[in-house]
Amino acid sequence: MRKFEVRLTLMILFACLARCGSGQPLRVSTIQLGRSLNPDNTVASFTTVFTPTETVYLSALTTGVGSAKLGVRWTYAGQVIGNPEKQVASRTEAVTEFHLQSPGGFPTGDYTAEVFLNGQPAGTRTFKVETPR
Repeated sequence: MRKFEVRLTLMILFACLARCGSGQPLRVSTIQLGRSLNPDNTVASFTTVFTPTETVYLSALTTGVGSAKLGVRWTYAGQVIGNPEKQVASRTEAVTEFHLQSPGGFPTGDYTAEVFLNGQPAGTRTFKVETPR
């Protein structure tokens, strides 16, 4: 092969490796919080302040290769109010959605959403529930 062909082949190989997660293990890259979702499960309307009747959406964006258990521990006033988990598998990038709802409405105050990947902390987001003005 000529030098040009070798360079082109290497560029294509590196581009593929970058797109395929570069062999890096699965990890949480971003945590989004908001009041609605896009069709791809990313958050459409970012916020950290909700009303008692709104649904709280959390999207965990992952990168890398592998499978894992992804979970969120929702807490209010030091008490766990939800602890959903989902099995995820990815070869590149993925988005996993979680949400928190209360048919009777949430009490006002401070809340925490802790994200875990295979039981290990991957990030935390705090938010408030306030009465509409």
